[in-house]
Amino acid sequence: MTHSREDLSQAMQGPDLGALLARIADALERLAPPQAARADFIAADAFVWHADGQYLEPVPRVSRVEMDLLKGIDRTRDQLLDNTLRFARGLPANNALLWGARGMGKSSLVKAAHASVNTAMAAEGKPPLKLVEIHREDIETLPALMGLMRPAPFRFVVFCDDLSFDADDTSYKSLKAVLEGGIEGRPDNVIFYATSNRRHLLAREMVENERSTAINPGEAVEEKVSLSDRFGLWLGFHKCSQDDYLAMVVAYAAHFAIPLDTDTMRREALEWSTTRGARSGRTAWQYVQDVAGRLGVSLSEPPAAPR
Repeated sequence: MTHSREDLSQAMQGPDLGALLARIADALERLAPPQAARADFIAADAFVWHADGQYLEPVPRVSRVEMDLLKGIDRTRDQLLDNTLRFARGLPANNALLWGARGMGKSSLVKAAHASVNTAMAAEGKPPLKLVEIHREDIETLPALMGLMRPAPFRFVVFCDDLSFDADDTSYKSLKAVLEGGIEGRPDNVIFYATSNRRHLLAREMVENERSTAINPGEAVEEKVSLSDRFGLWLGFHKCSQDDYLAMVVAYAAHFAIPLDTDTMRREALEWSTTRGARSGRTAWQYVQDVAGRLGVSLSEPPAAPR
């Protein structure tokens, strides 16, 4: 059966034409690449990157610890603060890896340094430094995030908490390329801070497996360990001493005006840490929460537990 040009013209003018065109338009939209992400960097000084929708969510109030409450890390505190301040002022600075014991204030220090630097920027009449958090599982989308920040008239600290890589995880290559090795490299207005329990970001068994199965073990291990070399500033956090732990407890108690004598507080705090088998800033904060609850003291605006 053949159709004349007149028959086809009549079919195209039928009642189903609108629905057909709508379906075609929907199909073309699904095939088209997603629109470039946009962000209102004026909306806040801190953002969270959502990789699924390729957008930055403003964080109006950052959960953070006051710098003065971070005890036992004076040297690392000064190093990170100086590095961040230099970067905010447009001077050379390094990517930073904060590694070591849990609960000793790694991520708390990053957020506290960001707040302190912005206080300095405001006093100097300069634009604020922006803090952008990216989740570990979204590392592969770093190039898209960097592309979004590159043309912006601000400086950014991109922060990834608890960064590490396990066997068969190749997303570390995206991080390596963005930090130093890519064609475009890291934008001049972006610096990368990460916290990790591992100095080399890789599980020990992952490195050992590479060494035992590779034709050239040295080169195989170097490929993975070299990721840490992209961080010019390594800041180690070690388990705190008893004196540092007690200093943390006393500082928290003084900050919230908890009415408990120092001797009793020290005795209880030591017993608290013994039952948990650890001394850290997080343990100190958990004890303070307990004693405040027992004494009926409201912690209306508590600092976040150190991490």
